[in-house]
Amino acid sequence: MDVAINYTIETVAEIINGKFIQQNSNTTVTHLLLDSRKLLFPENTIFFALNGHRKGTAFINDLYEKEVRCFVIDDKGFDLSPYPGATFILVESLLHALHLLAIHHRSTFALPVIGITGSNGKTIVKEWLYQLLESDFNIVRSPKSYNSQIGVPLSVLQINKRHTLAIFEAGISQPDEMDKIEKIIQPTIGIFTNIGDAHNEGFEDKRQKIKEK
Repeated sequence: MDVAINYTIETVAEIINGKFIQQNSNTTVTHLLLDSRKLLFPENTIFFALNGHRKGTAFINDLYEKEVRCFVIDDKGFDLSPYPGATFILVESLLHALHLLAIHHRSTFALPVIGITGSNGKTIVKEWLYQLLESDFNIVRSPKSYNSQIGVPLSVLQINKRHTLAIFEAGISQPDEMDKIEKIIQPTIGIFTNIGDAHNEGFEDKRQKIKEK
């Protein structure tokens, strides 16, 4: 997913508590990228090298060849020498850095935000609400079922000044995850759909899961 943003590289580094280990650009980044296959605007993209099935830094060379010049990494031993024209920001945790950016972004908007959680039905309820309210509000909402520790910040980073209502899903699979998600969404209205057996293995019992949600 390519997410439109609008921050100077210096501002991004400050927000995410990052350290410049190489700086060759004072650009304003307008697109945040997690998936190298989704590159659209290389000159103004910042790539967060999150690990997935492969190490996130493995995609830097290809992106550099495609003219991406801004990267956020958490690998202190990463060899910068092949990328003399790039800017690198080093952070302790890329996921936490993504959360910090989304928290800051959310805090700059004073609009009603509906947060939806529960074991099932989050996406259906979100889409129902969207259909009911779209004639009265300019709505930003979670794409598909973006309700995870990565999906939520990407959803929230979509907010812009045109929006008058936000509807976001929040899903968890382990204790302490909702505390992180709540800080990102900062909901003004909460909806709890139900409690079921999904992700039971991550909790001691149903009571703990309900309390976490």
